[in-house]
Amino acid sequence: MTAPMDPVARPTGALALDTYRLTKRFGAFTALDSVSLAVRPGTVHALLGENGAGKSTLVKCVVGWQRAEEGSVLIDGRERDIASPVVARELGIGMVYQHFTVVPGMTVAENLLLARGRLPAVIHWPTVRAELAAFLETTPFRLDLDATPQQLSAGQKQKLEILKQLLLKPRLLILDEPTSVLTPQEADEVLGLLRERAQAGDCSIVLITHKFREVMAYADDVSVLRRGRLVAAHRVAETDPQQLAAEMIGATGGPADGPTEAKREFAPPQRAVRERGAARLAIESLTVDGDRGQVAVDGLSLSVHAGEIVGVAGVSGNGQREFAEALVGQRRRVSGQVWVGDGEQRERFAATRAQNRRLKVRSLPEEPLRNACVGELSVSDNIGLRAFDRAPATRSGWLRASALRERARRLIAEFGVRTRGELAPIRTLSGGNVQRAVLARELSDEAEVLIVSNPVFGLDFAAVAEIHQRLMDVRNRGGAVLLISEDLDELLALSDRIAVMSEGRIVHEADALQADRHVLGGFMGGSHR
Repeated sequence: MTAPMDPVARPTGALALDTYRLTKRFGAFTALDSVSLAVRPGTVHALLGENGAGKSTLVKCVVGWQRAEEGSVLIDGRERDIASPVVARELGIGMVYQHFTVVPGMTVAENLLLARGRLPAVIHWPTVRAELAAFLETTPFRLDLDATPQQLSAGQKQKLEILKQLLLKPRLLILDEPTSVLTPQEADEVLGLLRERAQAGDCSIVLITHKFREVMAYADDVSVLRRGRLVAAHRVAETDPQQLAAEMIGATGGPADGPTEAKREFAPPQRAVRERGAARLAIESLTVDGDRGQVAVDGLSLSVHAGEIVGVAGVSGNGQREFAEALVGQRRRVSGQVWVGDGEQRERFAATRAQNRRLKVRSLPEEPLRNACVGELSVSDNIGLRAFDRAPATRSGWLRASALRERARRLIAEFGVRTRGELAPIRTLSGGNVQRAVLARELSDEAEVLIVSNPVFGLDFAAVAEIHQRLMDVRNRGGAVLLISEDLDELLALSDRIAVMSEGRIVHEADALQADRHVLGGFMGGSHR
C-alpha cells in the first residue's frame, strides 16, 4: 500500500524512513496492525486518519517513545533498534509532539538551549543569547527569549516546540498536528519553510495533519491510516480531498460505511434561520493583565446576542487567552464589567460556580485536559463536576457514586465519547474524546451562554464536524455563543459576526457573510495601527 520509491534517489542529508509490518498492542487492543510505510528522502509525507487511527502510535514507535511488538524501523534502508528518543536524536530524527513538552519554569531561551541535550558545565549566556537571536532571524516567527511557557498562549507554545526541533537541524522531522493553534498565515509560513528545507535536501518531513488543504498544498506523498491499518498511500498529485476523506472514514460503498456515513460526517453545520435576540453576554471596557504584569486585554467591549455566534479572530498572543480566562473566572479582571442575561435576569457576572449554574453559562476552554478536567479522575467524575452536589447525585448530603456513573454512561453514549468505560482516567482518552467528554458535561442541560476557546485543537475532521454542530445547536436554540479561535476558516464557517482582536483590543467587526478574509487578515496582522 505504500507509495513506490523513486528509482534513483539523489544523495542528500535527508533520511529515508521505512516501517515494515509494524505492530503495536496495548493489552487486547491493537493500535498498529502490520503497518508498512515508506517516506522518501527530501519529501513532505502527510499522515491522515481519524482520532485513534494509529498515527501518533506509529510515529512514537519510530522515535523510541514506544516499542513495537512486531516489525522493523529502517533508516536509509538499514534496520535500526530505536530504543529511546535519545537514540532517535543521534540518528538525526526529531519530533514535535501534539502535547507540549516545554519546561514550564524555564524561559524560552533556556528551553531552546535545553533541547540541545548535552550542555557545558558553564554557560556563557551573552554568547548563547546572540546565537539564539540569530537563529530566530532565520525562522518565520519570533518569541520573547525571556518569557516562560506559562506566559505563552497555546499557539506560542506550539511555535516554541517547532523552534526547539529546527534548532537541532534534524534530518528527519516528524510533526504531530503542528498548525492546530496557528493562524492560516502562520501555518503557511511554517509549512512553507519546512517544505523548502525538504526540497533543499536538508531533511525529510512526516506531517500528521487533519487539514486537507495542508496536504494538497505542501505534501508530496500521503498515507491514510484507519483503525490501526495502512489503507491507502498516494502521490498527492494523484489524489484529491474527496478520495482521502472516503478512505479515512471507510466510505467505500460497503454496507457498514456507505455514502450516507460520508455525507453525515462531512455535512456543514446546520444553521437555523432566526432573528437575533437581546444581548445575553455584554463585556464593557474589560481590562486584564498578562502573566508578566503587562496589559493583555485593553478596555475591550463586545456583546453576544441570543441566537448568534460571535467569533473572535486574532493572531496568537494578542490577549485571547487572557480574555477567555478572565471571562470564565480563571484570571483576575483589573477593570470593566461583564454582564450576563437580559431584562430582569441581567446581572453582573463574576463566573462563580453558583452563577454558572443559575445563569446557564457554560465553557469549553483551550487545552481542556489542563483547564477543564482533572486528569487522574475518571471520565464519570469529570462529567459529574457540575452536578455532583445536587440530586440525583447527592441525596440527604451523601454522594451517590452509582448515580454519577449512570449519568456518565448516558452522556458518553449521547456524545459518542470513546473510552474503555466511565471509570477510565480521562487523561487516557484521545484529544477529541476529552473534548467530547467536556462538551457532554457543559451541554448536558441547555446553555444560555457558551464561551468556547479553540474548541477543535488537534482533532480529526469527523470530531471537528460533530463539535461544530454541537456549538451551532446552542446558537440554533437561542443561546449566545462566544467563539475564540485562531482558525479563520473555523470562524468564517460558524460565526454570525466576526470581531478581530489585536493588541488586546477589538479593532474590527464584520458580518460573517460579508467578511473578506483578506481584510480580516490585514486587521489580524495589525493594519489598524
